Amino acid sequence: MSPDLWTSTEIAAATGGTAHGDFSVDAVTFDSREVIGGELFVAMKGAETDGHRFVASAVSRGAAGCLVSQPIETPHVLVGDGFAALQALGRVARARTDATIIGVTGSVGKTSVKEALKMALTEAAPAVTHASVKSYNNHTGVPLSLARMPADTRFGIFEMGMNHAGELAALTRLVRPNIAIVTAIASAHREFFDSEEAIADAKAEIFEGLEPGGTAILPFDSPHFARLKQHAERYAARILTFGLNEGADVRPLRSAEIDTGTVLQISINDQQIGFTLRQPGLHWQRNSLAVLATAYAAGADLTAAALGLAQMRGLQGRGAQHVINWQGGEVRLLDESYNANDASMRAALEVLRDAPTPGRRIAVLGAIGELGTESEKIHGALAEPIADSGASPVLLLGEEMRPLADEIGAEHLESAAGAEDWLRDTLKAGDTVLIKGSNYHGLSRLVAAFTGADA
Repeated sequence: MSPDLWTSTEIAAATGGTAHGDFSVDAVTFDSREVIGGELFVAMKGAETDGHRFVASAVSRGAAGCLVSQPIETPHVLVGDGFAALQALGRVARARTDATIIGVTGSVGKTSVKEALKMALTEAAPAVTHASVKSYNNHTGVPLSLARMPADTRFGIFEMGMNHAGELAALTRLVRPNIAIVTAIASAHREFFDSEEAIADAKAEIFEGLEPGGTAILPFDSPHFARLKQHAERYAARILTFGLNEGADVRPLRSAEIDTGTVLQISINDQQIGFTLRQPGLHWQRNSLAVLATAYAAGADLTAAALGLAQMRGLQGRGAQHVINWQGGEVRLLDESYNANDASMRAALEVLRDAPTPGRRIAVLGAIGELGTESEKIHGALAEPIADSGASPVLLLGEEMRPLADEIGAEHLESAAGAEDWLRDTLKAGDTVLIKGSNYHGLSRLVAAFTGADA
């Protein structure tokens, strides 16, 4: 292998294409805006756009070569189909490494656990831990993440998502994980499933791609644990469980709240380890247990992994906390704007409930998407956790939230368009505000309006 990520000769061999020009690359992307110099730009033809339109932009920004299905004048590898070639490049990247490959899925917590694993395993194995970026977890993002993996990787971490049955089965056979994790099961994408049990079955498809001798890591506290375990037993040589309850293989023995977070002492198959978790909420305690169960299964240094986990802060859109100067004082903003389902909404409201604040607790909540016929029931069930959070006032966004707003006496807007004005008129120094909702509301822009962060 060359020291480069890929050479043009290797790309042509992997994809069955023809190299035109001799080049090497140190990264792979299908987004020309990500090009900073030295990348392979993959041009794919899709239903809405054609990546070949952006070849000139990618080259002008410094792409070292392109993967294309029509001839261009600059160095490239010519293939029949860009998407099929990207998948082939991902398969070869997986085949050429001896890394321990970890697959992560679940209705909630996928990206959070993936990012926490990256922190933990990077501390245990610096420079040889690779992870998918952003939420690149679909049919294009997963092969891209594989294609970006260096051959000398020791730990590879890949997030896999789905909103229809059968999608994970295809992704996991591409990733071929040695360790497969299901973080949690909730009514996400309920529009496309008859029941939560059907969602659990679809998430359990991740086990179908497990390599021989592989490990399945399951949420012991889940009401669907038995169902997940039944699926895992068909493919996994070993099953590890994590959870807050007695009986889990990885569980907390004791915990204490301190100014900088939660001090946890946990048991991992009779080993004990302590660390400080900076993110608030029981859902993050569960996430940390899943991370350390994975580190244990991967044979990583647990002390180093716990240290890496302890360094992790809240992620943008997934628990980041911002302190904003406001009216001569400060406002704390809890940024949960990236997405929402019923489980993550409840978890975020618990964080708001437990947040120390000298002022009021305020909630800006967008409707949950893709719930189908269960929408009214699931939105209506949020009345109790909203009340329990102590949030007042509350702003609910979206037509699906209107009945709940009427029931609990909350403010209501059809969209997020007026949310910034409402919040500016409402906030007072000392308040803590939670912003949470499904992606289509664009609530990251609301967070950006108050924090200056990128939307």
